[in-house]
Amino acid sequence: MSAADTTTPVKVPPPRQAPPPPAAERPRANRPSGGTAVPWLLLAPCLLILALVMGYPLARLVTLSFQKFGQSQLWGFQPAESVGFGNFAKVLGDGEFWTVVVRTIVFAAGAVVFTMVIGMAIALLLQRVSGWLKVLITIVLVASWGMPVIVATTVFKWLFDSDYGVFNALLSKLPGVEMIGHNWFASGPEGLAVIMLLVVWGAVPFVVITLSAGLTQVPKELEEAARLDGAGAWGVFRYVTLPVLKPIIVMLTTLSVIWDMGVFPQVFVMRNGHPEPEFQVLNTYSYDRAFVVNDYAQGSAIALVTVLLLLGVVAVYMRQMLKIGEVE
Repeated sequence: MSAADTTTPVKVPPPRQAPPPPAAERPRANRPSGGTAVPWLLLAPCLLILALVMGYPLARLVTLSFQKFGQSQLWGFQPAESVGFGNFAKVLGDGEFWTVVVRTIVFAAGAVVFTMVIGMAIALLLQRVSGWLKVLITIVLVASWGMPVIVATTVFKWLFDSDYGVFNALLSKLPGVEMIGHNWFASGPEGLAVIMLLVVWGAVPFVVITLSAGLTQVPKELEEAARLDGAGAWGVFRYVTLPVLKPIIVMLTTLSVIWDMGVFPQVFVMRNGHPEPEFQVLNTYSYDRAFVVNDYAQGSAIALVTVLLLLGVVAVYMRQMLKIGEVE
């Protein structure tokens, strides 16, 4: 046998196959046009109830604001007369109205600031206390939140009574302070400060409970990373906690502005149903024009202006929420 016959044949590897051509992209199926209607269908019952409950009163409010409507028209002795924008011109040209507007804005701003600051402080405190103490504080908050406004107002009237008030008695215990007999409602600023405390006391529980729920969603990993980078307690709160809670804070602030600008029973009951001029806010002023002066048209015009102011607050809120949604 020759040497040529003993050589092992060399296997040649098969040629590599070219990769298959990419499959043609399938056209994306268009979303069904009915998908956008689902949210509206879900909201339809709520919108229907709102239209039934608020539709007629709001339409009647707008109608009265453009008419001359007093007791004669109420009892049918004279027909209602259209005056166009006469009621609005009278209201907007009245210096007393603008004084009430400024007083209402200052009152609402002070109440909102105190509510948010105190609510945030208590919510942060609840994250650091023991379980049983947290439950106890939550029970107290819910109890104060569920207390009727009339009852809460009566309690505050007793606390700040000039002769038997607990607050005056406690302040009188301080050295050099004598508050027995001091009337907190002798001046408008002091009296409104007491009413502001009442409003804040009733609003803080909702803010605390909502912020406490939001604080549970703050990632612990981000807080630990911020501490490792050298951030203190304030730095962690400013750069980690606040950005996470921003949507909740915007919502709570907007709701607080709407509620505090719409204050009525606290002022009305605290002043025994007859608020003095220095205690008037927009809602009590509208009530006074309509049911004390018996000028229902002017009262309606003031109420409509108040609604427009609140719609401006809602517009700012919606703009902020849309910005937050775009960032996310």
